[in-house]
Amino acid sequence: MKPRVAVVGAGWAGLAAAVELAGKADLTVLEAGREPGGRARCGGRNGDRFDNGQHILLGAYAECLRLMRRVGAPPETLLLRRPLQWWREGGVRMQCPRWPAPLHLAAGLLTARGLSWQAKWQLARALRNLQAASYRLSGDCSVADWLGGQGQQAEVVREFWRPLVLSALNTPPELASMQVLATVLRDSLGASREASDLLLPASDLSALFPDPAWRWLAAQGADLRVGRRVSQLAREPDSVLVDGEEYDAVVLAAAPYHAAILLDGPCLSAQLQGYQYWPIVTVYLRFTVAPQLPAPMMGVRGGMVDWLFDREALAGESGLVAAVISAPQSLPSSDALVRGALDDLRRLAPHLPAPLASKVIVEKRATFASVVGLKRPAVRDAGGRVYLAGDWVCPDYPATLEGAVRSGVAAAAAVMQDLRMEP
Repeated sequence: MKPRVAVVGAGWAGLAAAVELAGKADLTVLEAGREPGGRARCGGRNGDRFDNGQHILLGAYAECLRLMRRVGAPPETLLLRRPLQWWREGGVRMQCPRWPAPLHLAAGLLTARGLSWQAKWQLARALRNLQAASYRLSGDCSVADWLGGQGQQAEVVREFWRPLVLSALNTPPELASMQVLATVLRDSLGASREASDLLLPASDLSALFPDPAWRWLAAQGADLRVGRRVSQLAREPDSVLVDGEEYDAVVLAAAPYHAAILLDGPCLSAQLQGYQYWPIVTVYLRFTVAPQLPAPMMGVRGGMVDWLFDREALAGESGLVAAVISAPQSLPSSDALVRGALDDLRRLAPHLPAPLASKVIVEKRATFASVVGLKRPAVRDAGGRVYLAGDWVCPDYPATLEGAVRSGVAAAAAVMQDLRMEP
């Protein structure tokens, strides 16, 4: 008989674990919400459905791309692949050609607009120093401290490093871990040209992976339960009880603050409760005319929002623009957020009339804070046939889709190894 395995949580980490275990275990997936996807999905009802944030994938996200293909969600049609580019109106504009690495980055920096030659030299020197150190720091420090040690002056910090850190780690540079950023840069700018490509969703987030994975798991015979919040895990000598139902193993793929409630180890629970979080704000603006932004993703120097996404150009969502603010220090009113996003947008598209409709989505705990020295648990740290999964478990990456998926794959591998299942 196949072992009974429960996956608690159907975000990207839980779904990744479930896909890896499907067919090898008698599988049950329990999701507290009404649909899968966690913090990267499309939510709402009928015509009022929006992604609960904007996510960018990179060509380096090998596990995301592999599992998308496995469940029948082809990245070639669901993601718009573009060579690395950086376009902030009134600021830096960089476009890397489709040349082999590292020539693509060198050419992009050389031809970039909006940076002085001194700033370009400083930026190139810092990236070269990281590469020479194999993207490893002798001791972790904040990004801001590392930049100061590298002689990065205010211009290049303001125009390049700060927007990059907020986008990649959703943590202010004064607090963000330089080692985590270095790992992201290693796997993107420090790898092949294709690894640094931007993969922009050309559909809603649920269509990228959660919905296809859910359908695929159902076809594999998995028991899928939505609206099912788990309230108790109880350890037995050779099994785990999930609200009284017995399983041979459990993959706990919940957020740290939910996992801490279910776990009985005081040290691990205290570690999870010590996580800090930063919000992400997404302002949606819908117009009666096409936004026609100069690029599908771009920012505005000195603006309120970090990035603007032309959802009509990306996903065919008529007249829709998404404006994203990463790790805001404070949260203005919804009206102020809409006004600020509209002001930024009209610097790029002055032809736009008053918006037909607007919607503000605030994820107050959108990501954990990738701070200096953050100690993360490993997949087996819960013990007793309970395995951890989530972006917060991935040892190297910030809170990203790839980190979540990698953790789910690692948790499934640990289950199969410990239960001596066929890989």
